[in-house]
Amino acid sequence: MPKLWRHTVDGHRQEVRERILSSAASLAAANGLRGVSMAQIAEQVGITRTTLYKYFPSVEAILDAWHAGQIDAHLDHLAAAAAGEADPGERLRAVLEAYALVLQSTSRHASDLSALLHAGSSFVEGRKKLRGLLEPLLKATAAADQVRADIPVDELVSYCLNALGAAAELRSEAAARRLAAMVNDALVR
Repeated sequence: MPKLWRHTVDGHRQEVRERILSSAASLAAANGLRGVSMAQIAEQVGITRTTLYKYFPSVEAILDAWHAGQIDAHLDHLAAAAAGEADPGERLRAVLEAYALVLQSTSRHASDLSALLHAGSSFVEGRKKLRGLLEPLLKATAAADQVRADIPVDELVSYCLNALGAAAELRSEAAARRLAAMVNDALVR
């Protein structure tokens, strides 16, 4: 197969895949998980169900893939926040705030959809990556003598993740920022 044609076909497949993911997510947000079928997704994307099944085996698989993409985008955003400042304490503060804002802004999933997404492998893998982002940041902040030394870093990471989880219940960005500041203040020496 010629290189140009392969590039065009691969690009088309990626475009169809992205349309499938976004259509499934919008249908699930509007109708709940039980209100979405493969037929609805195929119709909205403009492909046959047979073609859809070549991409994904189920609605759940589609939504899990969509969620994995969302998690990757959020992790990229947090990594950018972690890289932004020279001072480790300021980088930690920026990441805590960015994470609280992500949680606050994405907490609008329907409950059945949220349960599916947070039970999936993409959530577990994303949580590991998030821990992998926070741990070295907290170690650097501890090395700069800017966070408490009486608690091991892995426990501080767990505290941050669990305390900031409350941001999912907050209604405003200002409230999420206050929560992040409170978590940061609990870490500071």
